[in-house]
Amino acid sequence: MVAEFVADYAKMIVSHPEDIKIDVKQSDDFAEITVYANQADVGKLIGKEGKMIGAIKTVISGCKAKDGLSYRINVEPKQ
Repeated sequence: MVAEFVADYAKMIVSHPEDIKIDVKQSDDFAEITVYANQADVGKLIGKEGKMIGAIKTVISGCKAKDGLSYRINVEPKQ
């Protein structure tokens, strides 16, 4: 659910939505979501001073109250 939200939100922000890929690695107490994007779009996802990615993290932090799982988000250029 959270990974799909991050993918959909990222696709709305970037210039190359077809290049967005999501990888989720989950352990007992947290899930790490890695967003792979076109090199030209990585800066758009992070935003000035990290404000865009910070806003995404703030929105999904509300999910911790529901499922008890913490989330980490990383943005990487697509290989």
